[in-house]
Amino acid sequence: MSDNELLAQKFEQNRGHLRGVAYRMLGSLSEADDAVQEAWLRLSRSPAGAIENLGGWLTTVVARVCLDMLRSRTSRREESIDTQPVEPASATSASPDPEQETLLADSVGVALLVVLDRLAPAERVAFVLHDMFAMSFDEIAPLVGRTPTAARQLASRARRRVQGAPPISGRELTEQREVVRAFLGALRSGDFEGLVAVLDPNVAVHLGEGAGRPGALSEIHGAESWARGAVAYTKAAKFVQAALINGAVGLVWAPRGRLLRVMTCTVKAGKITVVEIIADPARLRQLDLAILND
Repeated sequence: MSDNELLAQKFEQNRGHLRGVAYRMLGSLSEADDAVQEAWLRLSRSPAGAIENLGGWLTTVVARVCLDMLRSRTSRREESIDTQPVEPASATSASPDPEQETLLADSVGVALLVVLDRLAPAERVAFVLHDMFAMSFDEIAPLVGRTPTAARQLASRARRRVQGAPPISGRELTEQREVVRAFLGALRSGDFEGLVAVLDPNVAVHLGEGAGRPGALSEIHGAESWARGAVAYTKAAKFVQAALINGAVGLVWAPRGRLLRVMTCTVKAGKITVVEIIADPARLRQLDLAILND
């Protein structure tokens, strides 16, 4: 076996790990594959014999590439802010395998991907590398151009944003979680009676701009009326996940980690009384989202 073939073999042994790192940083399978390919190109041009820890070296290279991509993505968003709303780069990049990306997003958690996309590039890199892949802050610091202490602060700040801080009591949060998850379970199974059971008989549902079909009502009243329409979305519900939305429990619809809809809920006496479905990109970006820990 030639040196190049041996090097390629060792690289392939690390590909799965590198892809996982890049996907969590970028939220796009096609971009993650681009970052991994760039790492291979840099490796092929490097004196591989001088690399003592190939896995660590490749992880560092992929992290640098991802950080550059995230910064470029942020720059493009800032340049477009005065023209028209733009969706994240991950939402528009073509995936070579949509089914595979769907499975990957599900394994990571679509709500987590949505929240990660709201972090600053250096925060996201520090959080992913430390909290998900157990890299030390001494290793992370040079990547983000900070001291180890500053890198720790980046990860800590990101962690607070990812986990959120509900402004309600633990009892209220538990009740909201149980009711919203019961609703989601019924929605996924197409259980009409189950949906009605968790809705207040006079529930008011407000559909924001773009949230409904063209020409559809912007408001729906009554549990049975909304439940009849909701069961039509049973297949799409596999992309729905509970999350904290402005400190309260709601639902996010994010196929392959791309946020398209948010459903906020008001829960009283164990029933959902008011629902707002938000689809407008500008409003979605203004929401404070965090993952919902079990």
